[in-house]
Amino acid sequence: MTDTLSFSDSHCHLDFDTFSADLPHLLKQCQQANIHHIVIPSIGPKNWHKTLTLAKNYSSEALTLHPCLGIHPWFLNDLNADSLTILEHLVKTHHHDIVAIGEAGIDGVIAQTQNNLAQQVQVFEQQLTLAKSYHLPIIVHHRKSHQHIVAMLRQKQLTQGGIIHAFSGSYQQACQYIDLGFKLGISGTITYPRAEKTIKAVKRLPLASLVLETDAPSMPLYGFQGQDNSPLQLIKVFQALVSIRNESSSELAHALESNINAVLAFTKT
Repeated sequence: MTDTLSFSDSHCHLDFDTFSADLPHLLKQCQQANIHHIVIPSIGPKNWHKTLTLAKNYSSEALTLHPCLGIHPWFLNDLNADSLTILEHLVKTHHHDIVAIGEAGIDGVIAQTQNNLAQQVQVFEQQLTLAKSYHLPIIVHHRKSHQHIVAMLRQKQLTQGGIIHAFSGSYQQACQYIDLGFKLGISGTITYPRAEKTIKAVKRLPLASLVLETDAPSMPLYGFQGQDNSPLQLIKVFQALVSIRNESSSELAHALESNINAVLAFTKT
């Protein structure tokens, strides 16, 4: 089914130590699986330069790695007074190397445990401003934070939209993001039988709103719980999507590639 189709992973943390031991071999396997683009979001200051370097050193004609720069809401304790200034400087310097701001967003679970919702909102707001200033899309992390994120996106009115990472929610929530110019990252969540709400939503959504992702090494697929995820699992995510949509494999694959190219502008890098 996948022999002549091409795929892009819109969210994969290839810079994590999990992949360090044999990254060239993994990337070769990705090429063999017809995965030709991998987007690498960064999570904070500790991996900004690593993400940029990785994309520069390991991209090839057959497989391009696309770096993003951002601050994940789980890692705000890693910040210091200069972090956001440094981030803006790096975005300005590497504006033509990166494809998005991110991974950024708001995590309601972390906000409750760390009592830091105000800080999360502030850091996300600053990254939204960066995205708008540099005409870049943004990759958005969400968890029990839909109401906050939608309100902020409406207020900011980004010119380039972005991707709602690992979308899990209702059809109505999905439509709010789509109306704001965002694509929805479809991940291994749809391989879990219990994810009925998300599966029902993904069945109904416009094809033009969907992109694929793994979030590797996180978010293992159903049947692989307890194992590190891999960008190679993107093919299984695609197959799961084929099983719940009405389009043919070929139609679906071509649309997914068109969608991600449109939002992240791969052609500029």
